[in-house]
Amino acid sequence: MRFSFFIIDDDPSSRKMLHNIIENEDLGDIAGEADDGFGVESSIMVRKCDIVLVDLLMPKQDGIETVVRLKDMGYKGKYVMISQVEHKEMVAEAYSKGVEYFIHKPINRIEVVAVLRKVMDHITLERSLQGIRNTLAMLDTQPQEQRPVRSDSYIHSVLADLGILGESGSQDLIHLVEFLLERYSKERIKELPALKDIFTDYIRERDKDSSDTDIQREVKAMEQRIRRTVARGLHNLSSLGLEDYGNPKFEMYASKYFDFADVRQKMREIEQNEEVSRIRLNVKKFIFTLYLETKEHA
Repeated sequence: MRFSFFIIDDDPSSRKMLHNIIENEDLGDIAGEADDGFGVESSIMVRKCDIVLVDLLMPKQDGIETVVRLKDMGYKGKYVMISQVEHKEMVAEAYSKGVEYFIHKPINRIEVVAVLRKVMDHITLERSLQGIRNTLAMLDTQPQEQRPVRSDSYIHSVLADLGILGESGSQDLIHLVEFLLERYSKERIKELPALKDIFTDYIRERDKDSSDTDIQREVKAMEQRIRRTVARGLHNLSSLGLEDYGNPKFEMYASKYFDFADVRQKMREIEQNEEVSRIRLNVKKFIFTLYLETKEHA
């Protein structure tokens, strides 16, 4: 799924930075740019942009006015407000008008990527849930015994909250947890087997005709995808904690899905802009917790 962005900011350097970050991180496509909110609404509607990045303060029409006008025109996409922390009253007003996401000036690449990935995951989740609702609506006329059981809606919500639903390893996590739910549906286990054994069993069950060499190759690739995805989740959650230590999502996930010492260490690494992490990620805890929580919510 490719996302389209529209950037509105009267500062050319800010627009260029946002443009470059979106392109360099391959987050999506730039559908258009403008130096003011006045008169751009029709372009955004015609181009069916998914996400509008709009500066809070602009000379002719500020970000809040632009958001209000777009909503009045029926725009259904997401808004990311670009703001400076000293304008607290205007930020509060933006929240009241339905803006959910903010990027602070001066622009920081890590924050931009984390926020935009979160927005993209939110859109993906909403579309996925809408697809589920449509499917369930179609199934309402079917006899109960013919209706398939969905087990992934809770997993989707967790991965979306952590900002990793769009990561390559997210589908691996979803399928792996579904495999564990099926395998241990009638058991209460206190600990999972070794991750390599779980991955091997899952791949062997999925690819019954594959050779041992092919299975081990895919196990290694799957392990790497999942590890990168869980690491991204830790990074996003730690960034959220730095921004707001009392955020409900941070409080919910920080110690449940990760070792809290790792979360604190990651927060320090982000603060100090360290490029190499010293954290030994506990992927097994993450998967086991996701399995237990999904089983409970099923």
